[in-house]
Amino acid sequence: MYKVSSKQIAVMNIQYKYFPLTKFLNDAVKNGVKNIELWGAAPHFHMEDMTYREILNVRREIERRGLHLVCFTPEQCVYPINLAAPGRDARRRSVKFFENSIRAAGELGCKKVLVTSGTGYFDGSDQEEAWKRSAENLAGLGDMAEHYGITLALEVLRRDESNLVYDLSSLQKMLNELNHASIGGMIDTIPMALAKESPAMYLKALGERLVHVHFIDGAPKGHLAWGDGVLDMKQYLKEFADFGYSGYLSLEITDGRYFMEPSVSVEQSIRKLREALPE
Repeated sequence: MYKVSSKQIAVMNIQYKYFPLTKFLNDAVKNGVKNIELWGAAPHFHMEDMTYREILNVRREIERRGLHLVCFTPEQCVYPINLAAPGRDARRRSVKFFENSIRAAGELGCKKVLVTSGTGYFDGSDQEEAWKRSAENLAGLGDMAEHYGITLALEVLRRDESNLVYDLSSLQKMLNELNHASIGGMIDTIPMALAKESPAMYLKALGERLVHVHFIDGAPKGHLAWGDGVLDMKQYLKEFADFGYSGYLSLEITDGRYFMEPSVSVEQSIRKLREALPE
């Protein structure tokens, strides 16, 4: 029997960007899911435009529905955010962005914030320097996160998104170099599959340093609802079970096909997962 259960499922609001945040929260309740991951971007939670009172109001909306916020994921792939940027002003802005994200997570009562390494130039001309810039800034953010009692989940990106942390080997290298108690690694099943890797590989290498998972289908690209791609959900779940993974499996469904009817993607994915998992 699987050691992972449906109680570890979390849902995310990213495909609800054309709808109110309350619709996403209500859908989580409707589908019997207790855990959510908050994508931090407009119109739901673009913290740079929000007052303290507005942040607390989002927390109240979450808590009054009996939901548990397991991870805060500020949008950092389409905004001008890059911890390894060659320009000092860009790095300063990026560090400040993540510092504010940690503060916002604290106000939300959330114990985990997703971060990415940033990237250097894809011609490799600043590879070593970009790595050092990323590591230095991640270490500083780790110190701040520790002060707030928060864990940073360092996500592996695709190779066309970053040339720094893009597979298990580069993630392990960064985590070992940082050696920080408040920084762990995380899987996104799409970059993982594209790198021809598996959950078992990460679990064996990282153990308890694997702190979060984006668990979605793909073809193999695309962040799809389960059942719309080609990834082997049951095999992945078996591997998580075999290694006793006790963290969350979060549905980061981003493909544009779901934007007009986001509820359907959640309902379909939850149904597929529940068919494969015990309560």
